[in-house]
Amino acid sequence: MTTVLLVVHLLVAIALVGVVLMQRSEGGALGMGGGPGGMMTGRGAASLLTRVTIGLAAAFFALSILLAIVFGIDSQGRSVYDNADEAIQLQLDAPAEEEETPEDPVVPIDD
Repeated sequence: MTTVLLVVHLLVAIALVGVVLMQRSEGGALGMGGGPGGMMTGRGAASLLTRVTIGLAAAFFALSILLAIVFGIDSQGRSVYDNADEAIQLQLDAPAEEEETPEDPVVPIDD
């Protein structure tokens, strides 16, 4: 299930990038120009590329939220945050590893 969601999410992201790159640049500093051909006018909203972009963007956000929910819960139905306290406690309880010192120091040989 998760692999299918990841593949679909990747395909939607690639399609979204492609559709955005196919659109005509209208200038105006990232779409803030407010010209008459903007997205909120009747002519701009009717554009096929604009509708496809909006649909792909909505699908991208929905898949992102769904993936966050799916990967946020493990097989036992617990959140990752529930496991964080246990992991921290295990690290605190673990004995510190002692560094090993070599018994015979390595002496470089001059040629």
